[in-house]
Amino acid sequence: MSEHRQSKKRRYITWGVAGAAVVAGAGIAAQASMATTTWPAQRTYTGRAFDTCAAPSSAAMKAWNTGFYGAAAVYIGGKNRGCSQPNLTASWVKSVSALGWKLIPLYVGAQPSCQTGSSPEKLTPSTAASMGAADGADAVAKAAALGMKAGSPVYLDMEPYDLTNKACNDAVLTYVRAFDKALHAKTYRTGYYGFTSSSAKAVATATDKTDLPGNLWYALWDKTNTTTTDWPFGATQYPGHSRAHQYMVNSKETRGGYTITVDRDAWDAPVAITG
Repeated sequence: MSEHRQSKKRRYITWGVAGAAVVAGAGIAAQASMATTTWPAQRTYTGRAFDTCAAPSSAAMKAWNTGFYGAAAVYIGGKNRGCSQPNLTASWVKSVSALGWKLIPLYVGAQPSCQTGSSPEKLTPSTAASMGAADGADAVAKAAALGMKAGSPVYLDMEPYDLTNKACNDAVLTYVRAFDKALHAKTYRTGYYGFTSSSAKAVATATDKTDLPGNLWYALWDKTNTTTTDWPFGATQYPGHSRAHQYMVNSKETRGGYTITVDRDAWDAPVAITG
């Protein structure tokens, strides 16, 4: 989907694996801030996932439970979230989880000041640390209120920005580290959604890996359902069930009488712990 994290219109302005398996306890990122904490076993999903702007109704999720997709990303919060979420409640999470769906929490946090387009919340070098800490705490609260337990990941959404602007990029990394530290403090895992040419690249190529996300969801719209053959970064980066790939956007699909426009994702990474 070309714009589910902000509005569809805004993303265009900003821009200008069949089968599934669930593995417990795999792929924990080796980060210093996690080393001394006893963590709940990770819940990993490997297969095809989708993301869409507003969480579908329970009836739609039941109709779509055909086996083609096994997981769905949901936008749990953030001031830059583009869609209202009338369906996204703790009871919805419980009911779709009972159907077998795995859920991927996504938080649309502050966006960089060097990003084209307007966002309700933008970070600057002077506000990055405080905003990251506040947004991270809010993300944990939102996830917990939905019944997504400690040990779950929260994927921070960072839209494209000018990577050549060093001050801006440094501020983004400061924000991300503060956000992640807030998650780790409450025993939530860290994830990150970004673009291979900018926001994901900034995290993947950063020299200092301290408090950077343990799981990377990269946007590369090549229509290839994989997290390996088109992986754009170092082969040793994000191994062991820590990758996801948004490979197709704006796919209008009908299943069981319900039509939804989704983005397709190849998933091999943590999902929420529910139930």
